[in-house]
Amino acid sequence: MDNSWVLVAVGLVLLLVGAYASWTAGRLDRLHHRVDLARAALETELARRSALVAELAGSDVLDPASALLLVDAAHRARAASLDPIEDREQAESALTRAIHATGTDIEPWSAELSLAMRRVQLARRFHNDVVVSTRDLRRRRIVTWFRLAGHAPMPTTIELED
Repeated sequence: MDNSWVLVAVGLVLLLVGAYASWTAGRLDRLHHRVDLARAALETELARRSALVAELAGSDVLDPASALLLVDAAHRARAASLDPIEDREQAESALTRAIHATGTDIEPWSAELSLAMRRVQLARRFHNDVVVSTRDLRRRRIVTWFRLAGHAPMPTTIELED
């Protein structure tokens, strides 16, 4: 009679651990999906910013040296891929420095460019927050013991000069 209670207790514990592991795996999957969506949103904002900078450089409102600097930086930012991520980070940071160096305070471009820069900042922060949450969950013992992350690569933050 005592053995049956022990078996029921062990079965209940295993059921609870399995349910928690299943819930954690689902949460981890949703976080990985959010990382992908945040990365895509960041990519969109970076592309918009470089397109706006290229348009500004071609509008004949800047001096030729500034226009050339901006076109070159925008082209390098567009051409940089995410693999390796460091190349993309350097190219996008160089574009940010070029924008600040050329003094793009020209109306009506300054408002649009400021908005584009702000949107990149927000998209990057959101992406990095989701990555940190995902990494924190992946470091939990239950995730590592039961390999709940599967073969998904560990997400990385993106560091850009704002």
